[in-house]
Amino acid sequence: MGKVALEGLEFFAYHGYYEEEQKLGNKYEVNIEVDADLVKAAKEDVLSGTINYEAIYNIVREEMLVSSKMLEHVVGRIIKRSFDSFPEATGVKVELSKYNPPIKGVCRKAKVTMYKKR
Repeated sequence: MGKVALEGLEFFAYHGYYEEEQKLGNKYEVNIEVDADLVKAAKEDVLSGTINYEAIYNIVREEMLVSSKMLEHVVGRIIKRSFDSFPEATGVKVELSKYNPPIKGVCRKAKVTMYKKR
């Protein structure tokens, strides 16, 4: 078993519970890990033996374009699409951070993390 991960993906998107957040937008960071058997890629040096991280990026990018009130909703969609796109995936972990969340205090970022096994 193994993981294919992308870390520090940055997006400007329009997620948030408050109407103003959906109008102004904000900076977000996504980290994603996809668990799978990577032995074939290790032995045979073939892309078909792994999870293509370019395809992972495209899933994340497309879902970040869909405005949502809750970060959990965005993360749930990313996980679902990852399982739909990669039948060989056995687990997916996604961390989604929002920079400077609208709270009455100093906070660099708020983060939601979800992990699901098949």
